[in-house]
Amino acid sequence: MTISNQVTNVFFYIILIILGILLFACLLRAIRGPEVADRLVATNMMGTIVLVMICTLALLLNEGFLVDVAVVYSLLSFLSVVFITKIYMGAHEEKKAGDSEGK
Repeated sequence: MTISNQVTNVFFYIILIILGILLFACLLRAIRGPEVADRLVATNMMGTIVLVMICTLALLLNEGFLVDVAVVYSLLSFLSVVFITKIYMGAHEEKKAGDSEGK
């Protein structure tokens, strides 16, 4: 292994550590978030960070199939955020309708 490969591997490991820390910070925001919108954004950001981590691992391990896994994961992440948003909007509309009937 050449010196440039070693430097590249160390760089990728540092990137993965930083992304892991950011993923933990987003998890805390998703748990503690004062608003539902904060939780949704944190969930979406967690999906994006995991996607970047999978692509970084694909480069580090020289495994092309991990990019395919990342594409599938991005679709699932997007659909989960859309699904959660639909649920939240439905609950918000019901609450809004209940408040307007009470007046």
